Amino acid sequence: MTESVDRLDALLQRFSVTARMFHAGALCGITEYPATPDVGQLHLIRRGPVQAQHGSRRREDIEVPSVVFYPRPLRHKFITDKRSGADLACAHVLFNAAAINPIAQALPAVVVMPLTDIDGADSLLEGLFREAFTQQCGRRHIVNRLFEVVLILIVRTLMNRGDVAHGMLAGMSHPRLARALIAMHEAPGSNWTLDELANRAGMSRSHFAATFHDVVRTPPGDYLLHYRISVVQDLLRRGESLKNIAGAVGYGSTAALSRAFSGVAGKSPREWRAALEAS
Repeated sequence: MTESVDRLDALLQRFSVTARMFHAGALCGITEYPATPDVGQLHLIRRGPVQAQHGSRRREDIEVPSVVFYPRPLRHKFITDKRSGADLACAHVLFNAAAINPIAQALPAVVVMPLTDIDGADSLLEGLFREAFTQQCGRRHIVNRLFEVVLILIVRTLMNRGDVAHGMLAGMSHPRLARALIAMHEAPGSNWTLDELANRAGMSRSHFAATFHDVVRTPPGDYLLHYRISVVQDLLRRGESLKNIAGAVGYGSTAALSRAFSGVAGKSPREWRAALEAS
């Protein structure tokens, strides 16, 4: 697949991500980070070493400047030398509609990689650290935007390297499946058939269905259904009317949409929105 086709554009337009810096400087000893609902964390280690403990068991010794990214809430802690410490810039990560955001849900629980592995990020990281570790006016707003760009580069790097074995991002890494996924993401309201999606992928109907299921771990029809419902939930959050939403995601009536929504979410769209407003 060539980069002339933007694999992330439609997803990022609908399901945005924001970052908010909460630390820039030294860490010494043990630092614990609780799991906060709907909030991930992105740590950029400028100088280590750092021992990272994810959840209750997994530990990693990080010796080189690295990114440690938790897309979804996960309790973790960092252990650094009490005297020499380590230098980090850290941000809270908020994916729009986190519980249904396809990008947030497709990422691994933990991403650890050297900063040098992030494609095209050298000058960006240099600027981020420079702004984060100084006290110039506007630094927080600048650093937040730079963190958001780094996040997109991390996702792009994972796809380019094929580091995600299964799920949507693995499908987006596949040179043929990605064409069908992009088509669904760009036009969820179209009347996609298996034949049409297979044609987009340049594959036979049977080969496409089998490959999609093997890589994405769900049949194409089920993926489209769940993606449509995630779009519906996003639009409900934005206050759109059910009638307008039905047409936007390919349902001929609100009744048909409600049946599909209830089958996936376990409650009607109105019940889901009422629960959201009450929370």
